[in-house]
Amino acid sequence: MAKTHNFLFTGLLIFISVQWTLCTLAEERNADYWNNKGRQALHTALNNQPNMHKAKNIILFLGDGMGITTVTAARILKGQLAKQSGEESSLVMDTFPYLALSKTYNVDQQMPDSAGTATAYLCGVKANYGTVGVTAATQRNNCAASRGNEVKSILHRAKKAGKKVGIVTTTRVQHASPAASYAHSANRDWYADSDLSSEAIQNGCRDIAYQLVHNTEIDVILGGGRQYMFPKTTQDPEYNNTTGDRKDGLNLIAEWEKTKERAKYVWNKAEFDAVNPQHTDFLLGLFEPKDCRYELERDPATDPSLTEMTEKAIKILSKGENGFFLFVEDNGRIDHGHHAGIAKNALHEAVEFDRAIGRAAELTSELDTLTVVTADHSHVFAFGGHSARGNSVLGVSRNLADDKKHFTTAVYGNGPGYRSGTRPDMNESVSSSDDYLQQAPVPIDSETHGIEDVAIFAKGPMAHLFHGVQEQSYIPHVMAYAACVEPYTDCILPNHAVVFHSGLLLLLMCLLLTLCSA
Repeated sequence: MAKTHNFLFTGLLIFISVQWTLCTLAEERNADYWNNKGRQALHTALNNQPNMHKAKNIILFLGDGMGITTVTAARILKGQLAKQSGEESSLVMDTFPYLALSKTYNVDQQMPDSAGTATAYLCGVKANYGTVGVTAATQRNNCAASRGNEVKSILHRAKKAGKKVGIVTTTRVQHASPAASYAHSANRDWYADSDLSSEAIQNGCRDIAYQLVHNTEIDVILGGGRQYMFPKTTQDPEYNNTTGDRKDGLNLIAEWEKTKERAKYVWNKAEFDAVNPQHTDFLLGLFEPKDCRYELERDPATDPSLTEMTEKAIKILSKGENGFFLFVEDNGRIDHGHHAGIAKNALHEAVEFDRAIGRAAELTSELDTLTVVTADHSHVFAFGGHSARGNSVLGVSRNLADDKKHFTTAVYGNGPGYRSGTRPDMNESVSSSDDYLQQAPVPIDSETHGIEDVAIFAKGPMAHLFHGVQEQSYIPHVMAYAACVEPYTDCILPNHAVVFHSGLLLLLMCLLLTLCSA
């Protein structure tokens, strides 16, 4: 019987070893393959010239919670979804020529949150944990302290400079990340007036939804967050058990519409698809009462994808003669997936996020559009262990742990995946399910943010200014300088079109002189 077991075990090892080598490409075993790749990369680097022109357009892509580990895992998942090994795959953001690191801490906290970080990368000023669009002189929940300490975002300054501006997000549009582009609040959770504290009401602070409509005129707003825009007496058009949140009786959608021409409000995919960008100057789309659904749960018949929203936004904003600023965020759905301890949701969101980056690249030109991709913070998400080439991102290590059980290569440092007592054994059929909680050694109902630096990917005009390790608040300074908007209105950068036309004129003059001399 023991001999039979040994025979079966040996056969299983042989089978597994064969499976482990299936994903290895034959050419990768040859030194010429890697040397040629190295030469090609070196040639690209040697021929890479900084674009020193003025940026007409700026697009900031923000992957909320998209730490470097998430980027790596998403890259492999993207390749595996395309039936490849995965490791050799590339995300669109991987192809950007300039890369830097961003320090993400808040003024008052080592582990940051999305509000303080958003104030940094949108307003250029670091802030306290939980506060939006105000300096660190404002403590969380202190409305009175926010007076006089408001800071203006790059979106607001771009609008002031005559550009069209937009927000696209997969969370509620009043969430911390997009809110920093238009709101000033001592508490990121003051979504509607019903959320305000008595101190905030007494001191006249406004909720974030109200500020969305009244602070800065935003041309395109797409995401979730319907319920903060309607009175408590208004029933949601999609869900019978949901009503608005507002106690003041305001219908902020009506307030938004009444001051605009060629404006459209939509709340479902059919209405969204029917919007003609050529006939629309303002678009407000709110597709869920709160956050949009995860990409894996989204019904494509009722809700647009992040990529579809990004495309529609660019087509509307591109009509502006002075260019545009667009903020695109896959917030919840990367960030919330990690918080929930479900790596599958987070990583599929990151792949969709990269797809939106790719579609934006197709609709714009790198010659006049500065595109920046970054994250507000990371998570305590780790990705490692003994795994063969092509091992599923959501799979298990090929070696057993010391307790003689399998473990997943994707794990969390803390979170709801903690199990007391004996650790359960694991296999890929379980770990790849939609609701699987990655194992975690520390019991917390919501997995936490990370503290380490995050990446900044950049391409386009002045993208070379993203280099080294920078404070997160550096990001909007580069964007403002590249576009010559406040506080850098005196920057001297030529427009790409001007340079092009000047070169063409010089060429025509040379041709004319040649013909005359002949």
